[in-house]
Amino acid sequence: MYGIPQSVIDGVVAARGSLHCLDHIDPVRSALLVVDMQNYFLKPGFQAEIPAAREIVPAINRAARGLRERGGHVVWILTAADGAERDWSFVHQYLYAPARSARRLRELARGSQGHALWDALEPREGDLRVEKRRYSAFIQGSSDLEGRLRSRGLDTVLICGTSTNVCCESTARDAMMLDFRTVMLADALAAQKSEAHAGALANCLMYFGDVMNVDEALQRMGARGSAQPERPVARAR
Repeated sequence: MYGIPQSVIDGVVAARGSLHCLDHIDPVRSALLVVDMQNYFLKPGFQAEIPAAREIVPAINRAARGLRERGGHVVWILTAADGAERDWSFVHQYLYAPARSARRLRELARGSQGHALWDALEPREGDLRVEKRRYSAFIQGSSDLEGRLRSRGLDTVLICGTSTNVCCESTARDAMMLDFRTVMLADALAAQKSEAHAGALANCLMYFGDVMNVDEALQRMGARGSAQPERPVARAR
């Protein structure tokens, strides 16, 4: 299931009593976080191309449509590398060779072709756009995502995009640490390697939240336009 080893699934069920920790998802208090679905990660010829990310576009669009129809929110999260050689210097000085670092800075700069959303995605008026500067969208110094979600009374995040085991997993970990109800959408996530994808999902399922497919998540929201049970709004921080 979801590519996660059966031994992990068995361990989660033993610990929780069931595979899924969220039986119901309140769509009105939920945000779909679409992470890094930019040309830099999807378009052939760019340095960080992840071919599998092109395959998840229909699932992301379906999740976005379904959540909007149920009164939820969609957030398009884009990485921008402007200034990263200074304020995130460890990555650029030590984890990338000089030529790779220079190319990342150039191809992920604001206004560049690489920075733009992949054109098969379906953003709509009213969706949020958030720019991040780190792998995690929630970590200090990365973006204003937490404040924008809290100000709308949102307490649940559904995470999709790429790469499963880097920016998406980092964002999921920090979301859970900030007390958001956190779900990874398995069929709307992609990584360079299938084993990395499955490993990240397994880790998130064990320690950081829930994992389910898009249709499973939408089913847990109930029918379009149906009333949902009252739940406490997440505390402002």
